[in-house]
Amino acid sequence: MSDPNLKELYKKYGLQPEDMFPHQHYTIITRQGIEKIEAKANITVEYEHLTVTPTYCAMKCTASIEGKDPVVMYASALNDPKLKMKNCTNTYLLEMAQKRSLSRSILKLCGFYTLGHYGEDESDAFTKATPTQTQI
Repeated sequence: MSDPNLKELYKKYGLQPEDMFPHQHYTIITRQGIEKIEAKANITVEYEHLTVTPTYCAMKCTASIEGKDPVVMYASALNDPKLKMKNCTNTYLLEMAQKRSLSRSILKLCGFYTLGHYGEDESDAFTKATPTQTQI
């Protein structure tokens, strides 16, 4: 955490070490960390269901903080055994698309994306790993 902007963001939103973990080239913020940021920043969120089927869901999330332009982010969840295609290993696709869109919009709105931070719900590949030297 050598970047002073990053240190300031962690402090501003009350993030603790348990709210994040390293993953190869990124730092992943946990669901708990996302919720902390949302609450501390007093973010207003609006969702729109774009597509909802048994095998694919897509959501639009608009997040805003007073005094800033709103951020619009999209997310999907796909699990189609017939086509052997998936970006999600579970079957609660609508909920996953919603969590992904929320994480993306909050992290974008609050400046974490530009510093290499992503939400743990954004990909099934984002699982806890051993920290790299840079992340230590």
